[in-house]
Amino acid sequence: MEQVAIRTWGNSQGIRIPKDILNKMKLKTSDILEIEIEKDAIVLRKKFTHKTFEERLAEYGGEISVSEFDWGEPVGREIL
Repeated sequence: MEQVAIRTWGNSQGIRIPKDILNKMKLKTSDILEIEIEKDAIVLRKKFTHKTFEERLAEYGGEISVSEFDWGEPVGREIL
């Protein structure tokens, strides 16, 4: 566990997030984080951002997994 110190930043206080944590979380300057208090902890979360179809397509690795699924025996008036 890393420790950080609270420092004065203008009229507010702030902390600096270590680079290795920024890299692990894939955060960069100007990213938006959600902040909340849970019991005695300050929790920062990456804000959900909707990806466009083009962004999702660019991340697509080209693999499709197909598998059989067993729905079980018919129990009603299903069409077989």
